[in-house]
Amino acid sequence: MNIQFSKDIPLNNQFDIIVVGGGPSGCAAAISAAREGASVLLIESTGALGGMGTNGLVPAWCPFSDRTKVVYRGIALEVFEKAKANMKHVKAGDLDWVPIDPEALKRVYDQMVVDAGVTVLFNTQVVSAVNTDKKIEYIVATNKAGILAYQSKIYIDCTGDADLVAMSGLSFEYGEEGSGEVQPSTQCFAITNVDEYHYHNSPFLHMNNPDCAIYDIARSEKYPLVVDPHCCNSLIGPRTVGFNAGHLWNVDSTNPFSVSEALIKGRQLAYQLHQGLKEYLPETYGASYLIATAPSMGIRDSRRIIGEYKITFKDYIERRSFPDEIGRNCYFLDVHHSIDKNEKIINGESNGEEEWESYSDGESHGIPYRSLIPKNIKNLLVAGRSIACEHRVQGSVRVMPVCLVTGQAAGTAATLACDTFDVRDIDTNNLRNILRRNGAYIE
Repeated sequence: MNIQFSKDIPLNNQFDIIVVGGGPSGCAAAISAAREGASVLLIESTGALGGMGTNGLVPAWCPFSDRTKVVYRGIALEVFEKAKANMKHVKAGDLDWVPIDPEALKRVYDQMVVDAGVTVLFNTQVVSAVNTDKKIEYIVATNKAGILAYQSKIYIDCTGDADLVAMSGLSFEYGEEGSGEVQPSTQCFAITNVDEYHYHNSPFLHMNNPDCAIYDIARSEKYPLVVDPHCCNSLIGPRTVGFNAGHLWNVDSTNPFSVSEALIKGRQLAYQLHQGLKEYLPETYGASYLIATAPSMGIRDSRRIIGEYKITFKDYIERRSFPDEIGRNCYFLDVHHSIDKNEKIINGESNGEEEWESYSDGESHGIPYRSLIPKNIKNLLVAGRSIACEHRVQGSVRVMPVCLVTGQAAGTAATLACDTFDVRDIDTNNLRNILRRNGAYIE
């Protein structure tokens, strides 16, 4: 049964640009737009910026280099270096798989958006977007102040789920082409009072090491929720290890009931993993304590926009460059395995990485500006994991360094589009020159 709800609500139209979603892409978009002189509102549904690096407790950055040079530069590199400076056990020259202190990273994002002059609105959920004549007229949000409307010249969707795209009635893709299957999700967690000596001098816990304890835990009937050996981990602070471990399949991030069920199951999974570590690696984890599970579920993919250009697997394989590219990407095609492959992995018949494609040293591909532009709308850009690409490529562009790069490009482009209210009506050569001036790496 449906009901009709009507209410007069206040309209705020004081901002040039509204960014929805305060993860890496949203922060970079807001910072870049504000630094270029726009008035910017950044709306975030939780109480902290940073997305998966903070609320998601992802314990390490994906690589920032192609093993010959830094690829993710500009605001991405600025965030990365500021975050590293807070971690005394990380070397200044470290570029790949660098640990993340989530509390330090929160402060980095906070300070950078404040210094740029961005207005931040926490604990606010956007619930609707009104689209007329291929243009978002306003969005509707709710928080403790009630229901409010916000209007701007340009909007940037950095929700990770292309929420503004869906709310505007635009087309999108979901999951793998054909099947609609999404990558499994992970609820990250942190363990403290770990014995650092034994942590550094024991076999590393990872799915490509079939002799490590994570396989024993996954095979044990004592820990029924631990069904696979996915186990990335990093020392994020003194005696404290962050874990991106375990998989939860068939989580639909656009369905609140699905995510709620996954959060409950994920906390139990984290507990079982910790108990297994204490049993099988007592010298390292015997006296340890499960200090936190992530308040945000680690969603790897959901919606992807139908954009002016879709980045293809062929583009990735051919290391293609584009005349309108706004950045480069060198991360491998990191598509997490389906539930059907689990038995082979547990039995040692597969390491789950056979289909991963990786670049050689110094190689990368371009990200075209057109992949940030949804079709059939004038004043909306998308940054982050929902840009237009094939599902397999999404396994590469979804990670935080790439999200920071696409966010900076979207924020800069939005400022150029404020005069015409049309994100297509900008000079991409001018956009690229501004990005280069602000540190971006563009071939």
